Amino acid sequence: MAIILLLGTFAVGLVLGIPVAVAMLVASILNVLYLQATGMPLPSVIVSERMLSSINSFPLLAVPFFIFAGVIMNRAGLTAQLVNVSRAFVGHFRGGTAQCNVLASIFFSGISGSASADAAAIGSMLIPSMKREGYPPGFAVGITAASATIGPIIPPSIVMIIYGTMTNLSIGALFLAGVVPGFLIGIALMATVALMSRARGFPRLPRTPWRERACICWRALPALFAPLIILGGIISGLYTATEAGVIACVYGLAVGLLVYRKMGVRDLPALLAEAVETTAIPVFILAAASIFGWLLTFHGFGRQVVGAFESLSLPPTGMLLALVVMLLVIGLFLEGLAALIIFVPVFMPLIPAFGFDPLHFALIIIVTILIGTVTPPVGLQLYIAAAIGGTRLQEVVIWPFVFSMIAVVFLMVLVPGLTTFLPRAFGFG
Repeated sequence: MAIILLLGTFAVGLVLGIPVAVAMLVASILNVLYLQATGMPLPSVIVSERMLSSINSFPLLAVPFFIFAGVIMNRAGLTAQLVNVSRAFVGHFRGGTAQCNVLASIFFSGISGSASADAAAIGSMLIPSMKREGYPPGFAVGITAASATIGPIIPPSIVMIIYGTMTNLSIGALFLAGVVPGFLIGIALMATVALMSRARGFPRLPRTPWRERACICWRALPALFAPLIILGGIISGLYTATEAGVIACVYGLAVGLLVYRKMGVRDLPALLAEAVETTAIPVFILAAASIFGWLLTFHGFGRQVVGAFESLSLPPTGMLLALVVMLLVIGLFLEGLAALIIFVPVFMPLIPAFGFDPLHFALIIIVTILIGTVTPPVGLQLYIAAAIGGTRLQEVVIWPFVFSMIAVVFLMVLVPGLTTFLPRAFGFG
């Protein structure tokens, strides 16, 4: 009865349009009060304790640092340099600016680690350009939202930091495991753009001469070098993910102030305010989802899920495919970070039960949940890109890109080495 009350209250909150984090928190508080009324010796302070303990973590300090680094590098001009490089190399293809959108997201993913930052930074530059070149606004918004999902897959990744903190998996190993899937999703999106551009006759940009490409790459060298600084130290063990976030901030400030000179010391308060505001959202979701997820575990929801999967009598690969389908459905109704915090503890018992590789399992969960961030009606990246493009959600062309990303997830399920090869090559696991 208690678990029905918990899930039912949460569902009612969503139907009423209450923000997901608030709905989870209200449902959790009411559930604790109900348990106390039925004689369960559960202290009221458990809510605040669980919320505080979930965010009181040294590895999670990387989240605000990487968000701040993304804000700095966008303001410092690094994002614009990455877009210029992308346009120089793929702009002459059919649908060139759309292809540039995907390639720029791949570059930017090595800096920010956030899908929302990717959608806002790349979208603010390329969605207006695509609209001026004659692309349908819905298409421009759709490819921007879809390509933004690459941000938390190719390292660094805020989502992977949170996952690693929850499960005690090596964050460096998770970062390496995301490299191949991230590039595969980029290739799948670019192939989809190519097919749609040919069918719809989308424009192409003039070919950039190789000499000019070399000049563009030279000017963008500080921006292109940023991912190497961030990832190189983590993989080599020189510094942790949290320390890498600090280094990313310092590097972005140095480049913005001394190299590109797109910002000054007076800009720092505004940048800090933007970073704090951006950080507050995922941290509040993390805290609210932690108590909600703890109550699900307390009520034995995880055991019920494992029992339900075992009753299907499917082989391990079939189990993973069933899990992917389940998460895709969840992604239609639940914000990605909330889904991660709630369901990862629930699904963790599946790893020993079915002999899954923890890294392979982690990437399947992470990538599938990220696909849910662009599926209506709850897709966060979809709303960000649509707001930039001034487009109604009903006009956005997203499903061709979603299906191409799902195809990559199925490939990941069938070929575990896509996620485990690099971590093992670097001595993880």
